[in-house]
Amino acid sequence: MSISHAPPDSHECDIPDIGDSSAPSPRPSPDLVPIVPTSSRRTRVPRWLRRTTGPLLLLALWQLLSVTGVLTADVLASPGRIAQVGGDLISDGSLPSAMGTSLQRVALGLLLGTVVGTGLALVSGLFRIGEDVVDAPVQMLRTVPFVGLIPLFIIWFGIGEAPKVAIITLGVTFPLYLNVYAGIRGVDAQLIEAGESLGLSRWGLVRHVVLPGALPGAMTGLRYSLGIAWLALVFAEQVNADSGIGFLMVQARDFLRTDVIVVCLIVYAFLGLLADFIVRSLERLLLQWRPTFTGR
Repeated sequence: MSISHAPPDSHECDIPDIGDSSAPSPRPSPDLVPIVPTSSRRTRVPRWLRRTTGPLLLLALWQLLSVTGVLTADVLASPGRIAQVGGDLISDGSLPSAMGTSLQRVALGLLLGTVVGTGLALVSGLFRIGEDVVDAPVQMLRTVPFVGLIPLFIIWFGIGEAPKVAIITLGVTFPLYLNVYAGIRGVDAQLIEAGESLGLSRWGLVRHVVLPGALPGAMTGLRYSLGIAWLALVFAEQVNADSGIGFLMVQARDFLRTDVIVVCLIVYAFLGLLADFIVRSLERLLLQWRPTFTGR
């Protein structure tokens, strides 16, 4: 039996020869235009200029109100007067000396508070029995305003440096405890299981899994504790202080010197910003492994 092959369809055989001059020429490829994501677009105005616009406008408005007499000197001194007084305090050495004393108090209180808060958080976060013993008393104490304990601290420690450092230490301890504890308990359980499957010991899990996972929370707690430390310093230096920025503010209050008070407040603000900048730089250094959203 013979099988006859049907001639191929003309449409299927309509393939132009390579050497055929009548074949259509290839169309030119379109020009490729790079697509720039919206998040990578930046305005031409430098960021530092945008960040300083608001404070400069506020300063200009303050000066305008002072010049026009809306803000009198006994209510709030003008920016020019505050700059002049600040220069005088720096030239006679009273402001640098006060800054040095206040920095020593904050540094010592921050160190003690960091040790106590982190230690309690490690005991409470790593061990269930530690949580049962430590967490409840800490939660009770943190609800007590630390400023209300100033009379007790004066009775216990006197009127020297000890009550001032104790107030700062107490203000630093609780925010750091809460954030470190939350960071430890917020570590993914699957990471713990993966570490155990790799043969890590209990100390190895703590060192390589738990502590790195809790580090972001600890850095957040440190930044928050710094703000509380400067706030506690303001109250601490009202307790029979004979030096420090708070001592200058008390003297200025007695003589109705609003210019000196504002200078001290500005110094408090800049010292707080400097401390926060140091912690943020440390955070970027220690948390390079963690990709984060930086805004658009």
